[in-house]
Amino acid sequence: MARLRDRLPGNAPGDFYVDRSCIDCGTCAGVAPEVFAAGDGHHLVRRQPEDAAAERRAEMAVVACPTASIGSTRKRDLRPAAAAFPEPLEGGVWFLGYTARASFGGWSWLIRRPEGNVMVDSPRAAGPLLSRIEALGGVALLVLTHRDDVADHEAIARRLRCPRVMHEADVDRDTRRVERQVGGTDPIPLAHDLLLIPTPGHTPGHCVLLKGDRFLFAGDHLSASEDGAELEASREYCWHDWSEQVRSTERLLDHRFSWVLPGHGRIYRGSSPASARAALERCLARMRGTR
Repeated sequence: MARLRDRLPGNAPGDFYVDRSCIDCGTCAGVAPEVFAAGDGHHLVRRQPEDAAAERRAEMAVVACPTASIGSTRKRDLRPAAAAFPEPLEGGVWFLGYTARASFGGWSWLIRRPEGNVMVDSPRAAGPLLSRIEALGGVALLVLTHRDDVADHEAIARRLRCPRVMHEADVDRDTRRVERQVGGTDPIPLAHDLLLIPTPGHTPGHCVLLKGDRFLFAGDHLSASEDGAELEASREYCWHDWSEQVRSTERLLDHRFSWVLPGHGRIYRGSSPASARAALERCLARMRGTR
């Protein structure tokens, strides 16, 4: 739990605060951007909630925080905020919240589909979240996009009885029991509406998942800019090979999507596949260093 005595001095005066245990993952700002923002090596409360809706978002950030670094000076009933996860977005896609410290607050997703639900990357294996997922139909497949954000995948696979899929180049001691280990760089159909696309660069075996022609679950390959208007890739956090990440991004031009749902950073939502393609081309130009 957050400690009032460790409250960071940059927090806006008032009830909610962030303490020194914050790891600067940015989850809080993604959940409640009207309340939280980046500071100097930590995230902070930039302004206290001004209405009930903003207060609820701040409480959801408390639940989602991987390090329990957000507190309030008064006792709160967080059960409604906990019950808000998974949070529906659009088109059967849900944000799971409950991020894990082991994946540095990486975001994970649920795709509800008649043929069986799919989880993309692993949240914290919190009982209330897993019970809610079971009530939504459980999970038929857990896709692990890369080795950084596997978090509590073992506990989740055991509880939800779901097989996992991951690229063999990212398999390590923690993921050696993953049931399906794929290889190569060619796209791999997992179902009629699911395409696993190897995108090495951030890690040797990084993959993204394309759902239909609308949703790209990007792991740590791509995310949106702070204002959500552009697509970005991080050279600073490329752990394997930047040139290979550029080539992997070029291959995404062969596919149609309008949403990019990342493991870290902001969600990108284009108005159409054409607008998303244009944003991807601009991102590639920056990645190549030509702009």
